[in-house]
Amino acid sequence: QVQLVESGGGLVQAGASLRLSCAASGRTFYNMGWFRQAPGKEREFVAAISWSGGRSYKNSVKGRFTISRDNAKNTVYLQMNNLKPEDTAVYYCAADRSATNVLRTGRYDYDYWGQGTQVTVSS
Repeated sequence: QVQLVESGGGLVQAGASLRLSCAASGRTFYNMGWFRQAPGKEREFVAAISWSGGRSYKNSVKGRFTISRDNAKNTVYLQMNNLKPEDTAVYYCAADRSATNVLRTGRYDYDYWGQGTQVTVSS
């Protein structure tokens, strides 16, 4: 049974940092990603990483967020620096079961999802 378990969310002030973790169990994945959903908005792509370390980011987080993974631990991370109030959302870890190094950014391209972790950034 596949499970994705996120941790690391919280309440911080603008300019602070947080590190999210997502531990996968049940199988390994070529591509994993992070999405977020703010109240009243659609779930949106944040970042993705391939097995070999290729990365893709939403434009508004480039230079502030870094996605990484530890394949031995089957875990993906999202380091978020210089957080802004507009980063406030529930952050979801996602896994793409396809056997490809092509990174995808659409929410319907991902097959497994974590339960989400809340990130709140106060101004």
